[in-house]
Amino acid sequence: MATIIHPTAIVETGAQLGADCQIMPHAIVTKHGVLGDGVVVHPFAVVGGDPQYLKFDSAMPSQVRIGAGTVIREHVTVNRSIHENQATVIGEKCFLMATSHVAHDCVLGANVVLANAALLAGHVTVGAFTFMGGGSAVHQFCRIGESVMVAGHASITRDVPHYLMVAERDDVIAFNVVGLRRRGFSREAMVELKRAFEEVFFTAGNIRNVAAGLLREKTWATAEARRFLEFFAEGKRSFARARRRKGEDGGDES
Repeated sequence: MATIIHPTAIVETGAQLGADCQIMPHAIVTKHGVLGDGVVVHPFAVVGGDPQYLKFDSAMPSQVRIGAGTVIREHVTVNRSIHENQATVIGEKCFLMATSHVAHDCVLGANVVLANAALLAGHVTVGAFTFMGGGSAVHQFCRIGESVMVAGHASITRDVPHYLMVAERDDVIAFNVVGLRRRGFSREAMVELKRAFEEVFFTAGNIRNVAAGLLREKTWATAEARRFLEFFAEGKRSFARARRRKGEDGGDES
């Protein structure tokens, strides 16, 4: 199927569209939009609009890049970068549901789902296969890991490591067992990840130091467990907090 631009859609001169895209009626792809093959943009969505940044010079060149197979539903907004010749990036096969928002300089991995009215502030990163629940909101510069499940209406102001479930305000509920099983993670990886999660979040002390110590002291057989622990060595923000067990004091959250 060839790329189709429906009547009343606006695709500005300079926009780049891959093969087999569909730009639905009243959708807008500005000259700053770069769309991979098979991208669908539904009515009243805006791809490549100027960032909501008071100091931004609209004459400055920057982009939004949308990965192949991504679907952008009604009234979604994806803003371009505030930095010259840089881009806001949406990975392949993402699904951005109605009225969700991706601010400037966000980077989403492949197969990310933003449910209705999910909101990402500027410079947020979201790992592959993560689900952002309806009405959830993420503070600028936060990192959301891979295969994370964010509950509806959650407020995220801290980094959320890979493979977790998080709700309310930065409240880690549990290890995302169901999501990882659906992805086909091995039993060995699941066992190691569960142990790493338990030790990181329920050992007293600074969480970065605990994770670093686990990497040094244990021989982890799976790449998934090492990847989980390595997340804590990166970034500048503090981390979402696990719900403490009954009668447990817990250590430093940072």
